[in-house]
Amino acid sequence: MTQRTLSIIKPDAVAAGHAGEILAMIERAGFRVLGCRMLRLRKEQARQFYAVHKDKPFYESLVEFMTEGPVIVLALEREDAISRLREVMGATNPANAADGTIRKRFGSNIERNAVHGSDAPETARAELAFFFCEADLV
Repeated sequence: MTQRTLSIIKPDAVAAGHAGEILAMIERAGFRVLGCRMLRLRKEQARQFYAVHKDKPFYESLVEFMTEGPVIVLALEREDAISRLREVMGATNPANAADGTIRKRFGSNIERNAVHGSDAPETARAELAFFFCEADLV
């Protein structure tokens, strides 16, 4: 089934100049880019986006990290987009990620792991709506 999902190329990967390589890996995996935007999250936006983690000990450091520089948000589409993107990204901790995955190649630790991807259809819908209106998606 064709699905849509959101990915974020995080500040560490953007700052290191890896955004193009990451986008190329995503496209080679069969994703169609419906929307793409570079922006710098304000703290309130990051708090809202990651509100699901607000009671976790890493929440504040995640907000700080995600607001330290520009990110690139991507609206993506393909068959089984959510599970396939998670395969392409690799395990959350780059040390545990499979060779050839984005996080293995470009992530440095569990927080600075280069990319974010939606984890379920409901999450994908909410995350896409956070950054894009339907008219933005071509």
